[in-house]
Amino acid sequence: MPTLHSLHRVLLQRSFYPLLLATALSSALLLGRVRLSGTPGYIFLFWNIFLAWVPYLISLAMTALHQQAPLRRWTLALLGAIWFCFLPNAPYLITDLMHLRHNADAPLIYDVGMLASVAWTGTFLAVASLRMVQTLVRRAYGAAISWLFVLMVVGCSGFGIYLGRVLRWNSWDVLMNPRAVLADVLPRAFNPLDHPELPGITIIFAAIFLICYSTFPNAGAASAAEQTGLNRLD
Repeated sequence: MPTLHSLHRVLLQRSFYPLLLATALSSALLLGRVRLSGTPGYIFLFWNIFLAWVPYLISLAMTALHQQAPLRRWTLALLGAIWFCFLPNAPYLITDLMHLRHNADAPLIYDVGMLASVAWTGTFLAVASLRMVQTLVRRAYGAAISWLFVLMVVGCSGFGIYLGRVLRWNSWDVLMNPRAVLADVLPRAFNPLDHPELPGITIIFAAIFLICYSTFPNAGAASAAEQTGLNRLD
């Protein structure tokens, strides 16, 4: 059984506490906005932040389970599939900047800071979550494959942002109703010139995600000692 000290060490290495602080700041600003304006205009962002935490918590669970004993392939594949479908919810928070409006019920600069905080929280969660899963992939298949995995995930996350922001599909729709999602997406994918927003949004947000991921190499990363321990697991 892990001790509180070992749990604290793992959470510290996985950027849990900075992420918690970022979430607390965003939540405080959202509550302040409600109090300031007297209207629940941005209250939906709490749900978006919660969804952004889901892939991080899944990757944290995958890492913790794998440290105790190597995960069976089917268990890793199942958790990985769920994680993969929910990951775009984290960088998706960047697109909530589009809700910025000049409203009489709150200073514009307040809304700028609030939405920037929310966008940063989502980006930070996405980077830390992907970093943890890349560590598992690198341990199993090597560094080169792990970076190909990162590029694939980042590209698919950009596409996932398109699915959510433009087509309004949710992560659970991809899991529970994939046929309907494919029926909606495939005609657009085969006719990109008729739907330029598909490649445009996908490329733009995949590029933003990749640059942020490359900028913060230690977010969610394993320590050298922990990585050595992971490499010893069979």
